Amino acid sequence: MISEAAVKKRPTGAGSAAEVFWAYLKLGVTSFGGPIAHLGYFRNELVLRRGWIDEAGFADLVALCQFLPGPASSQTGFALGLLRGGVLGALAAWSAFTLPSAILLVAFAYGASAFAGTVGQGVIHGLKVVAVAVVAQAVWGMARNLTPDRERASIALLAVLIVVFGGGSLGQIAAIAAGALAGLWFCRGAPATIAGHLVFPVSRRAGAICLTIFFLLLILLPLATGALNVQGLALFSAFYRSGALVFGGGHVVLPLLQAQVVAPGWVTNGAFLAGYGAAQAVPGPLFTFAAYLGAVMQPEPSGIVGAAIALVGVFLPGLLLVVGTLPFWDALRVRPEAQSAMRGANAAVVGVLGAALYNPVWTSAILNPYDFALALAAFVLLTVWKLPPWIVVAFAAAGGTTMALSA
Repeated sequence: MISEAAVKKRPTGAGSAAEVFWAYLKLGVTSFGGPIAHLGYFRNELVLRRGWIDEAGFADLVALCQFLPGPASSQTGFALGLLRGGVLGALAAWSAFTLPSAILLVAFAYGASAFAGTVGQGVIHGLKVVAVAVVAQAVWGMARNLTPDRERASIALLAVLIVVFGGGSLGQIAAIAAGALAGLWFCRGAPATIAGHLVFPVSRRAGAICLTIFFLLLILLPLATGALNVQGLALFSAFYRSGALVFGGGHVVLPLLQAQVVAPGWVTNGAFLAGYGAAQAVPGPLFTFAAYLGAVMQPEPSGIVGAAIALVGVFLPGLLLVVGTLPFWDALRVRPEAQSAMRGANAAVVGVLGAALYNPVWTSAILNPYDFALALAAFVLLTVWKLPPWIVVAFAAAGGTTMALSA
């Protein structure tokens, strides 16, 4: 371990895209454990070991990415690549951190036909069951952090009701919007969390262009999809909307993607949950689950082309937002209204994910008392024993196989 005192003596400066790529490739193949663990890997490798940014700047960057919709760990990594190697460095960071897990999940999608027998179906069912434990762990952890008082717990409950009675992606969007509005009124008393200054080589003009592109795509893609009736465009639009509306971490993308791809019949619910379970066993960002979904689509484009469209679509909005917000963040983050709205939106996210825990996750995977026992065991292994997710996935797959053979 490199000491922080040694890091302070090390000058930082511009690096090459190749340097950034190889640093992130190491992280992309070893970073298990979810977004919080990813940030720990980034701190150790890029702050302490390589000295690309100091502690205060890193903390401030993490705060920005937690504030924005999108995959916080990937946004943090992208911004650090931008700081170190410019635009090419940012693209190298995203590619090296994202592609290893995306390739593994596309390979799983192509090999799904091999799981047709009794053993294979048991493995698939075990992956569905482990998804229950993973989502339950996410809801539990997020509820403790994001709904610590009566006001925010009530906002989460309101979000559950909106999703249950509203249904679909519109109900989820309405729940998050309602949470932000409620936060403006009920979440004004919490202390502010502000540290350091964030200075990146992005002009306000460039930031404004990125934000404009973000909103234009969010508005125009659904309109163009309805007018042109092109499946590739509809696929990109669905994943772009999902990536643009994810607050609170990678697991929150589950209900949004489920509404976008399962409801119209593009992906079966069983294939969706099996892929989500497999995504827990690979390193890197959970958003690469989109590559699996793009690969198993029933309408064309699917396969590698569908995976590429889905992967770019789900990541692009978050990356546009982080680049667009960097020049304005110091001024925005001190405003009490912005902080209150985000507290309410984050509380609503807990409710949205809680509703998804029941439907489709629980209703599709827990079919008998044995499934419940296996899911409970996986949950305990994750939350109490703190085992790595890939070990718990292997355990659940073995449990599903055992139950299938004994049936």
